[in-house]
Amino acid sequence: MSVVISVRVPRRLREEMRRLGGDVNWSEEIRRFLEERVRELRRKRVLEEARRVIERLPEALRGTAAGYVREDRDSG
Repeated sequence: MSVVISVRVPRRLREEMRRLGGDVNWSEEIRRFLEERVRELRRKRVLEEARRVIERLPEALRGTAAGYVREDRDSG
């Protein structure tokens, strides 16, 4: 199900959109822009949350990563 939203634009912009209207499906253009913007903002929010979680993690001891790599190589 979809809903209708309305946006107020300057008159000159609307006139220009009408002049170009035969070449552009404005509803589809705006819908795609909104979908992409929502995805972008969602990704940004997830990354910010991940950074906050990572900042709260305790710092690993020096050599921990190298030890995990060695352990992984030896088990394979």
